[in-house]
Amino acid sequence: MKVILGRKIKMAQIFDEKGNAIPVTFVLAGPCKVLDVKTKEKDGYCAVKLGFEELENKKTKKSKTKEPFKVIKEFRGKNEKDLESFKVGQEINVSLFQEKEKVSVSGITKGKGFQGGVKRWGFSGRNASHGMKHEERTLGSVGATRPARVIKGKKMPGRTGGEKTTIKNLEIVKIFPEENLIAIKGAVPGRKGTLLEIMKR
Repeated sequence: MKVILGRKIKMAQIFDEKGNAIPVTFVLAGPCKVLDVKTKEKDGYCAVKLGFEELENKKTKKSKTKEPFKVIKEFRGKNEKDLESFKVGQEINVSLFQEKEKVSVSGITKGKGFQGGVKRWGFSGRNASHGMKHEERTLGSVGATRPARVIKGKKMPGRTGGEKTTIKNLEIVKIFPEENLIAIKGAVPGRKGTLLEIMKR
């Protein structure tokens, strides 16, 4: 298992050897510190705990003196074999990954507030021709004759975005070790500055 924490920087494009433009997202990944490695025998489950973005002494609270990091996250492994490469105190950086490697990227999507059914679910809406009595961007019928109520789980207007999402099989196009940057092909969840989890099992 390979895993690292990072921040979304921006989207851009880079050119390959043939001059083709490739859309990429630049991610500032690591360095992360391995704070703990949990085992099934000792803790009841297998996981690795990483610390990201070390805090300065003046910003560190008493509760965080042992682990002075802004972000602390645990990642579960299927078994102890997944965690063999992790040692307590070890520093993890972008050199863990290779170019053209496929990874999964998780993050919180952009929050878009309360949205109607057409924007939230991609409904077509009603026809906007002359003579329509109701708004064309409406849902239409949502109830049912038999239960006489709205069935749970129906696609309706509501709060959109702001949820954790994972995008799988994203390709690492280029790695910049000196700057701790990874260029990932395509888009990843969230806005600029979103915390991302980059993982390869």
